[in-house]
Amino acid sequence: MNDPQSEDGSAVSLRRITNIAYGLFALGLLSGGFLGVATIAAVVLIYVKRADVAGTVYAVHFDWLLYTFWWGLLWLGLSGLATLVVIGWLGVVVALVWIVYRVIKGWLALQEYKSPSGF
Repeated sequence: MNDPQSEDGSAVSLRRITNIAYGLFALGLLSGGFLGVATIAAVVLIYVKRADVAGTVYAVHFDWLLYTFWWGLLWLGLSGLATLVVIGWLGVVVALVWIVYRVIKGWLALQEYKSPSGF
């Protein structure tokens, strides 16, 4: 399936930027937080380029990644606090699995020129 916006040079670069954002986000996850700065860089990139993707399929991907970041951060933070009573480790594992799932699902949807479904 071809990208319906590939005629326009900016659509190709927006797709590349979206792939870079997913890649940075994934790098931060795969490094176990060691390269957490990569995830922060992805979020900064998304906020900087958000106006450029408005009205395109890439806007949904940007929202998807931002939703994943902020909710993941909230749940990891709450679970981190709950580790003081041991049960928090389960929350940390569940939150990490949820974040990884959403990054993979969104990135695969991007490769198929689709929007990720379900928030």
